[in-house]
Amino acid sequence: MPVGYGAYARSAVAATVAQGPAGAQRLRMAAVLAVAGPRDVGSHHSAAAIHGLDLLGKEPSDLAVTRPPGGSQKARAGVHIHVAALPRQHVTVRGGVRVTSVARTVVDLARTSPFRDGVVVADSALRTGQTSRDELVAVAADCAKWRGIQNARLVIDFCDGKSESVLESISRVAFRDQGLPAPELQAWVGGDEGGVVGRADFLWRRYGTIGEADGAVKYADTRRAISQLQRDEALHRAGFQVVHFTWDEINRFPHHVAAAIREAFRRGLR
Repeated sequence: MPVGYGAYARSAVAATVAQGPAGAQRLRMAAVLAVAGPRDVGSHHSAAAIHGLDLLGKEPSDLAVTRPPGGSQKARAGVHIHVAALPRQHVTVRGGVRVTSVARTVVDLARTSPFRDGVVVADSALRTGQTSRDELVAVAADCAKWRGIQNARLVIDFCDGKSESVLESISRVAFRDQGLPAPELQAWVGGDEGGVVGRADFLWRRYGTIGEADGAVKYADTRRAISQLQRDEALHRAGFQVVHFTWDEINRFPHHVAAAIREAFRRGLR
């Protein structure tokens, strides 16, 4: 069966690949690479999808391919070609498809995307254990003179595998942009009798303040909502201020969220 322009695969093989993680993306990329140069690899957002990394916003429809210097820069429809060096340690194979390594993928996206987009993918890579900060630093050193590398270094300095979701990653960026001090992430907090009440998404220990990023499904279950209210009451009794915010609030009104946190700081210092 045809799987791309000039590329074919046995139906059973194509069906198996398409059913795996990021299967459709891997199948499209395999088709592109089958008729491309022997050193071309999937990269940027396409490699991130194949590695299973989080991306902020809708993934571009065009596939991203990186090609070493010296080859043709001509690309077919639906494929965006990047020309850059590909050291051997920057390339891997995932599901039978040649792609940039996780660390190189993160650095490429951090170089070429807005800061918070880079943080989202970097946090995801660290959280899933697919790379380390040392590996990111090493790749950035290999790309020391490339455009956008200073942006990538800022992302590497800021990223944290303790961020458990895209929402938590963009919240940390919003806190930074609003001039708030960096919080502790996923910190266990105790109750008024010394027992553990739960784990806070964000904790500003000095100010006795907790920030909670509320996802869309957090209160879909009534029992979970009641449990959350009881938890908040226990934290208040223990002297903590608790500020909840949603995806919409941190995206559209980050200054309002920051103002609520600063007011909690003021109360927490009494």
